[in-house]
Amino acid sequence: MTKKELLKTLIRDFHLRDIPALKPRLLDIPLHLNKVVTLTGVRRSGKSSILLQAIEQLRQTVPREQIVYLNFEDERLDLATHELDLIVQAYRELYPALDLAQCYFFFDEIQNIPRWELFVRRLDDSVSRHLFITGSNSKLLGSEIATALRGRTLRYEVFPLSFGEYLAFQGILPDLHSSQSVALINVAFEQFMLHGGFPEVVLLDDDNIRRKLLTEYFDVMIYRDLIERYQERNVQALKFFLRRCIEGVTSPLSINKIHNELKSAGFRVSKDTLHQYLEQANAIYLLQLAYKYDPSLVRRELGDKKAYIVDNGLINAFSWRAGQDKGKLLENLMAMELRKQGLELLFVKGAQECDFVVQQPTGELLPMQVCYELGDPTTRAREVAGLLAACRFCGVQQGVIVTRDEDAQWQEDDGVTIKVVAAWRYLLCA
Repeated sequence: MTKKELLKTLIRDFHLRDIPALKPRLLDIPLHLNKVVTLTGVRRSGKSSILLQAIEQLRQTVPREQIVYLNFEDERLDLATHELDLIVQAYRELYPALDLAQCYFFFDEIQNIPRWELFVRRLDDSVSRHLFITGSNSKLLGSEIATALRGRTLRYEVFPLSFGEYLAFQGILPDLHSSQSVALINVAFEQFMLHGGFPEVVLLDDDNIRRKLLTEYFDVMIYRDLIERYQERNVQALKFFLRRCIEGVTSPLSINKIHNELKSAGFRVSKDTLHQYLEQANAIYLLQLAYKYDPSLVRRELGDKKAYIVDNGLINAFSWRAGQDKGKLLENLMAMELRKQGLELLFVKGAQECDFVVQQPTGELLPMQVCYELGDPTTRAREVAGLLAACRFCGVQQGVIVTRDEDAQWQEDDGVTIKVVAAWRYLLCA
């Protein structure tokens, strides 16, 4: 079978096939903006499902034949750059009467094809303005879009489920005034904190299968997204670095320290290479970087950083020590929930530390501490001191301490209002 005939088969088979029932996500992508809509995010976070959800919505008003969907993860789609036009040729030959300007093109994981952006630009210029693409590498897609598609795209980031989506997947309708509902929410939050929000994992009940599936995800990220994409040969050093990031989650990231540990273990790898590993892991969404807050963007980029893990399930699967530390799990969970809201991760570090500085929609800054529980007087004093220092540094009169299940509010002598709120309540009311 020629490649063109294969494309005809793939396109036609999709038209004849019903889309399986999908649990809806909160992201509802626009379908008629005449922009190249781009979804980027970590593997298995639900990008394909969101595309299929959009296609199912389109099918209510648009004939199936006017919608093309191709998944470039399909091993049969071994196309070179110059062969991408076979897609348009095959489609025209299948449906010669169709006006392609009225058709919709959905390309899943198109980053697998070199110089794909030139093909998409030509489609946008001369074939159809209804284009939708996904990819698992923010940097590659971002740089390619910036050069060939600047001004033509609308980009969305897709992460594993938020806590609100997790509850929906579990069939829990939050009612914060119902004691029964609050009890269900608390139980669900504990599971969410331990096992994370990858959609496929959420629907499993067996812990062993969960762990195996998360291990598969991690391996695919390493081998497909890092080793193959970046031609990395020092696989053991890369794995050591990533596992070290997982074990040290929530702590300031020290490339020097990790370099010394690798050197002691007999690995020959430069500090520059470790910086590249960090950048690449961030690009594929495995890690999310937090920056030291500073009004100067230059000092922010050059200052201390923390690395958070895209999903708590990966922490629990790969680091027994970090997986047992519920304080770390809660902080990582909050970091990722903030990212899912589209917020930048910032922290304050000085004589005292504050976990996050949240820039609210009004533009005002909200210092935030994350502490599993405040029962210990020493812990409470440390968290409050760090929060007050951050409030003074940011010039604001309010801060919040997010805990596992405590709620309180008071005003300090200097007029700063401190609010303590349970994490699940904060996330459902944010």
